[in-house]
Amino acid sequence: MLTLHHSPLLPTCRKIRLMLREKNIPHALQNEDFWLRDVNFFALNPAGEVPVLVTSQQQIIVSAYAIAEFLDEMYPDVQFFGNSALERAEVRRLTDWFDAKFDREVTQLVLFEKIYKRLMGYGDPSADAIRAGKKNILYHLEYLSYLLQTRNWLAGDYLTLADITAASHLSCLDYLGDVAWEQFPNVKEWYSLIKCRPAFRDLLDDRIQGFRPPAHYMDVDF
Repeated sequence: MLTLHHSPLLPTCRKIRLMLREKNIPHALQNEDFWLRDVNFFALNPAGEVPVLVTSQQQIIVSAYAIAEFLDEMYPDVQFFGNSALERAEVRRLTDWFDAKFDREVTQLVLFEKIYKRLMGYGDPSADAIRAGKKNILYHLEYLSYLLQTRNWLAGDYLTLADITAASHLSCLDYLGDVAWEQFPNVKEWYSLIKCRPAFRDLLDDRIQGFRPPAHYMDVDF
């Protein structure tokens, strides 16, 4: 059985959890307080970062993108990278958009400041950073709205890693109540379709001690 070392409110970890559930792959979860720099975890990944996937043969795969490609190649019955070279290029582009650009401009400025900075003992959150992240997310939501005007899903006609990645980031921010859903109804509708999938339910049960999500967080029909 596969074991995923993860942190419950990190988008990159949520992405892999969604893939595992969507592909119906048996797995175990190991929560890692990676900021504690445990030597046993560093033996798995000297970078000290999650997610880390360990196979039943004790083979170790690190980094969310490498794990995602590994899962798609090893368990091909359900594909998330597209069926043609152009589709795969678009999926990879949007996946990188969220795991790099969106993460830098929004997730790190809001999620890190509000939750992980406190957990890691890095002091008080920066109000300026949080304000910047909340401003930046509006531009990204506008772009998602633009994409969804002509597509059923972000990269085309069916669910791909692009949708899973975007939803993972937004779900973490939604835990904090920091997504302006009402301003972007087609983005809200798209997220609702992902949120109601059985694979998503475990994510909504996650809780971080000391932080309570808003009432709509668990509501599929929010």
